[in-house]
Amino acid sequence: MSELHKFLFEGLPVRGMLVRLDSSWKDLLSRRKEPLPPAVRDLVGEMAAAGVLMQANIKFSGALIFQVMGDGPLKLAVAEVQPDMSFRATAKTRDEVPDTATLQQMLNAHGQGRCAITLDPKDRLPGQQPYQGMVSLVGPEGEPLNKLAEVLQHYMRQSEQLDSTLVLAANGEMAAGLLIQRLPIEGEGNLEAGASSGVERELMEDAYNRISMLAATLTKDELLTLDSDTILRRLFWEETVRRFEPQTPRFACTCSRERVGRMLLGLGRQEVDEVLAELGGVEIGCEFCGNHYKFDAVDVGELFTDPQYQAPGSGQIQ
Repeated sequence: MSELHKFLFEGLPVRGMLVRLDSSWKDLLSRRKEPLPPAVRDLVGEMAAAGVLMQANIKFSGALIFQVMGDGPLKLAVAEVQPDMSFRATAKTRDEVPDTATLQQMLNAHGQGRCAITLDPKDRLPGQQPYQGMVSLVGPEGEPLNKLAEVLQHYMRQSEQLDSTLVLAANGEMAAGLLIQRLPIEGEGNLEAGASSGVERELMEDAYNRISMLAATLTKDELLTLDSDTILRRLFWEETVRRFEPQTPRFACTCSRERVGRMLLGLGRQEVDEVLAELGGVEIGCEFCGNHYKFDAVDVGELFTDPQYQAPGSGQIQ
């Protein structure tokens, strides 16, 4: 079963989260008409796990959309996570992707690779734009980052001003991630009272470095094969860890026939009629879940006269 575990280190300015997506990840992969290349599949799995961790890490009512895009054989990969921890993810390639391709080889062939995090409010007001943060696929010194975890650590350090340690892994059976994050010392409820002296503050800051180093020893194989209890016990057996009730992430798609109808309205009657004349019908497939929506001439006629569809959408399946 897919699980998300949140935990705190008692008396220390450090928090953590561990996610393991098994059945939900396999459900997502089974919906695809054509399998993703192994390197792309693993990247998308890491993005799904990271997206769940980031959504769980913020107080936000809306979708978190995580994208990587670039000028290599992988055109785009995207993962979307809702506040209830339901997620979906997909990718588009423009050329063959070798099984052993690195992040740089897939996305940053000519330096155009980017990572974007978008927060799209559930009840967005008219004229309100989603918040988006973006970083390149290179580090602070211009060094190429070959792991998605490194890119996200760089992003979180820039956007949240908090040091983070992230371990991600995925294959055809499992997608998983471990996030350790330093908390601001002032005002944190999990800290013991009286940690105000310079020595005590230094000890607390050193605690993050110690826990971070322990987390970084977790191998991808261990993350993919060991259960959550075993991982946390092996890594932090000397720490006092306070765990919270686990959550259950699941695969779910937000596409619908109504949303596809709004997309067709956005294209306009003339363009849709041209497709009808050429193909005899319109068929739209969702790239996230594989569902297909078919519209014949009668459906299209009703679509363009039904009052509920009179406000055109954005032109995209959401």
